[in-house]
Parts: sequence; structure tokens; C-alpha cells
Amino acid sequence: MALGAATGPYELRFDTGRICLDLIATTHPVERLGSLDALRAWIAASRLVPPGTPLAHADPSWLTGFRELRGETARLVRSRAAARTRAHALALARVNELALAAPPAPRAVPGEDGALVRELAGPPRCSALLGTLARDAVDLLTDPVARASLRQCAGDNCPIVYVDTSRGHRRRWCSSEICGNRERVARHRRRAALAR
Repeated sequence: MALGAATGPYELRFDTGRICLDLIATTHPVERLGSLDALRAWIAASRLVPPGTPLAHADPSWLTGFRELRGETARLVRSRAAARTRAHALALARVNELALAAPPAPRAVPGEDGALVRELAGPPRCSALLGTLARDAVDLLTDPVARASLRQCAGDNCPIVYVDTSRGHRRRWCSSEICGNRERVARHRRRAALAR
């Protein structure tokens, strides 16, 4: 599967424009982080770690941490600037706390063909990965241009939020291939029904 593309509703998707938003998208249409194997697959596919990084040391606390950060980030992304509630303040404090962790330390090593490749200096800690995601959320929430480009997918019952970087800021769907295609098919069916 190519990153950013999905052919089925349960495949991992990375088409929101930000890794923290891709994490939020793991709740739709069903829970995509339902097991440690699913979380490991998401971490690898999201490129939080270099290809081939072992993640066998991940334990159930990782699922809890990723889901918690996902919920807090979603609360912040979906809130309006004027709607500052206690829940918003707690979510902001938690994301800021998680953002303090140092990211996984990369290093350059010779690959099989002699070219330098990136790998981590050691097995990534959960806190380091969560810190990377939390910093992305902080960057998104504090960048006025990126924040103004946040859009809710116009697809039927699609809660995915994405960054609209399209020319003229006219992007309507989280994915043209998924929600956009569904809308085009539905429009075609409506026209065909009217023509009958």
C-alpha cells in the first residue's frame, strides 16, 4: 500500500498533511489502533521511525499513551479559539507535557550498498515517539497559517480533519480517492435516478 492511499476502509491512511492529524484519523471508520500489532504497523507506516526499526519492545502502555495523545490532540484541533474550557486547558497541558520528551536519536550508518541510511541509536521509547507527535501538534496549533488551513472533510459522516494546502484552498475531502470518490458516485447515482 502506498502511503497516503487506501483502497479499503480499514487500511492505514496518511493523507491529512500532518502526522498528529493522521493519528487522530485512526479512529475512523473504526478503531485502527486496536492492538499492539496495529500500533506497530502505524508507527512504521507513519515514518516516525526509520524502515526496519524493531518495535517488539512495545507494550500495552504504548496503546494507552498513543490513544490518550490522540484524544487530547483531537480535542485541541476541533475546539474553537473562543471555546476555552477546563477540558481544553487540561488537553493543552497534557500535550505540552508530552512535547517535552526528546525525540528518538537518529544516526547515519552505511547501508547494504554503502550509501548512508538513517537508523535510531537504540530502540525508540514510547515517550520519545509521543513527544514527536505532541511537538507536531504544538507546531500545528501555534502556526496561524496552518491553523487557518484546517478543514473538516465534506464527506458524509467523515470526521477527519486535514490541512488544506491545495491551490486556492478548495480541497473538500480528506481523500479524493475515498470520500471524494464516494461523493462523485453518489452524485452520479442521483443524476441517473432523476434521468429515469
